[in-house]
Amino acid sequence: MTNPDYFKKVLEEQIGGNHYKDRFEIEPAEFILKNRLDFPTGCIIKYLLRHPFKNGKEDLLKARQYLDMIIARDYE
Repeated sequence: MTNPDYFKKVLEEQIGGNHYKDRFEIEPAEFILKNRLDFPTGCIIKYLLRHPFKNGKEDLLKARQYLDMIIARDYE
């Protein structure tokens, strides 16, 4: 995987909304990249963090869908 620091400049600019930058010390995308998390795990983090500020229950349902993907992939 590419060095996460490569994305630092890109992460400085948030396009479309402020539901992450104004509320958290570190944006989900930066956390996900620095910790080299896989796609479904990253999506879970993103949706769990933003649900109170953006799409509410819909974001929680999306997070649950990705959690179900991980369960199916790793435990079934």
